[in-house]
Amino acid sequence: MIRRVRFIPAVLLSFFLFATLVADEGMYPLSEISRLDLQSKGLEIPVSEIYNPDGVSLVDAICQVGGGTGEFVSPDGLILTNHHIAFAGVTDASTPEHDYLREGFTAATRDKEIPARGYVCRITEDYRDVSTDVLAVVTESMTPAERSDAIRDKMKALAEAAEQGRENISCEVSEMFPGKTYVLFTYRIIRDVRLVYVPPLAVGNFGGETDNWIWPRHTGDFSFLRAYVAPDGSTAAYAEENVPFKPKRYIKVAPEGVSEGDFVFILGYPGRTYRHKTADYINLYERTILPYLSKRYDFMIETMEEASREDRALQLEFANMIKGLANATKNYKGKIQGLHRLDLVEKRRAEEVELQRFIDGSAEMRKKFGTTLQELHEVYRDYEAHALQEIITTLMGRIGYYNLFNSVLGMVEKGELDEERVKRLNDVITKQYEAINSDVENELLATLIRDFHTLPKDQQPDVIARLIGEHGSDRSAAVAAIEQAFRKSDLSTADGMLRLAAMDKEALAASKDPFVVLGRELRALNEDIIARRRTRDGELKRLEAAYIDAKMAWQKKDFIPDANSTLRLTYGYIRGYAPADATYYSPQTTLRGIVEKNTGEEPFNAPDKLIELYNTKNYDRSLEDAILKDIPVAMLYNMDTTGGNSGSPVLNARGELVGVNFDRAFEATVNDYQWSEDYSRSIGVDIRYVLFVAKHLGGAGFLLDELGVD
Repeated sequence: MIRRVRFIPAVLLSFFLFATLVADEGMYPLSEISRLDLQSKGLEIPVSEIYNPDGVSLVDAICQVGGGTGEFVSPDGLILTNHHIAFAGVTDASTPEHDYLREGFTAATRDKEIPARGYVCRITEDYRDVSTDVLAVVTESMTPAERSDAIRDKMKALAEAAEQGRENISCEVSEMFPGKTYVLFTYRIIRDVRLVYVPPLAVGNFGGETDNWIWPRHTGDFSFLRAYVAPDGSTAAYAEENVPFKPKRYIKVAPEGVSEGDFVFILGYPGRTYRHKTADYINLYERTILPYLSKRYDFMIETMEEASREDRALQLEFANMIKGLANATKNYKGKIQGLHRLDLVEKRRAEEVELQRFIDGSAEMRKKFGTTLQELHEVYRDYEAHALQEIITTLMGRIGYYNLFNSVLGMVEKGELDEERVKRLNDVITKQYEAINSDVENELLATLIRDFHTLPKDQQPDVIARLIGEHGSDRSAAVAAIEQAFRKSDLSTADGMLRLAAMDKEALAASKDPFVVLGRELRALNEDIIARRRTRDGELKRLEAAYIDAKMAWQKKDFIPDANSTLRLTYGYIRGYAPADATYYSPQTTLRGIVEKNTGEEPFNAPDKLIELYNTKNYDRSLEDAILKDIPVAMLYNMDTTGGNSGSPVLNARGELVGVNFDRAFEATVNDYQWSEDYSRSIGVDIRYVLFVAKHLGGAGFLLDELGVD
């Protein structure tokens, strides 16, 4: 049962009434659900059925899993989520001989269900406002960095205190409004999550990156997992004697599905939105951060694909990283396009001009907020000046060689390497070098070194110029020269890294190996960046709190906090849209569309059996839509979602499951900064396609029995 406590200071709900079929912007926290007049929008059940602070409700059937959302759909811990959420688990379980990723996985009996290694299931149990406690540690005399540290440390201390003596529980303080509102969430943790049914890649990722973020969509992006606990109900790691978890509530499936215009809502854990940020923040991301990351992620994908072209084992090793990078880079490109099309930076700047006029019109407002916008501008001006340096340094730290060397350097400098630690470290180094793909890592290393060389001289590690040599303007020559030089470095082999780990502090500091020197300089640079970020974070907490207060006073309304991976509700309708002149997209796709897109080659290589089922109609015809006269595949709706909502249940007016959210339309990637009824559309797989694929393609009809579907 989740207990309801209002935010302090109160963050009141404000919402706007639109015409029929028009959704409201907002990812509403639990504290705001009771304030929504959802019955007038189309809800047919009491709001207490969605969230009941004094009893069990639908929110008790929602969990976080695999970086997204899942929903319990049976009393035996069965979880429905996305294929791309289960992707890492099924990839990890796959080998060239048992290629579950490509072929799919079906556990006909529970003893055949296999661990989704690394997966943890979190269920929100409780929450309470701790804003007063957190902000009580802040004093006027603090520097920005001290303010940032004090708030961070208090958040951590409150979470640790709330966890004390409680088994199976994790606590976390989430910042709802920067420097303003903080909520302590309590989560039940389940550590044994298993794969039950995962459709083949040609279903779960049909259309691949070509169709990713695109409507119309024909992807069966769903999978079934199951949560297990110890026989006494406590959290336990995987063990044969574990038993299925018994959720307080599970969601009933509505096999009749939905039609255009139907009311729907989502409960889930949306990741991050940035709708309360200034024009400078948006400009920084549109012009600098998103373009650079898109370019580098594309490069990393191409490098890994080339290295693994003829090696299925290596393809499986890279698959999860490639999928994540490809998803991110296309999202970033959509954001850039959307921000440019909306001219959002200039619109936000114009809004800030009006806000400043409002502030200047009152002595009281001038006293409180007179310099807020200018101070924010100065913070972001400094951030923009160093943004690429910070990103490149972060990416360098993710290269296996430098990740290991940073650990070695830290332990040597602190004198922590006693005989036992050296032995353990040697084992780690040996295993890590066995896992490193040198072709991929070396090319990324050389490319990032060249990226450093494009920065102002005072932002580069000193050794960069030495590594680049005379090849500064010739990318190919520079990369080749750096890769050749790196082969002579101690960092390039496990034996060399072991030699470095055996050195004392003075010997390591005296090394002339340019790549060792780079490692030392990167460590020092990273410490500078951390200090800069502490100061910046402290300044932003103060200034953004003031900025939000000023905007609420100006607009005479309260705001919904940005998404932050905490449980939220959003609602809307099954609805199409017009993304371009003379173009209208209807909100449902069908099996016929898969057949029409099918080429027999990735990513449009539908399974032969699926095509046969369509042609012969040898399937349960009750799963067909009465209007479409076909099996519905995907659906479009005007709800407010973002990353983290992947896997969220799409629920009908009676709180029954009609689909699984998995994506947004390309035009809606800009949702993170600005929502619009015109273009904000999200995409889900229709529950009827889930049932159709599981029963007729996957031979998993037993799941329909467990779901209570005839």
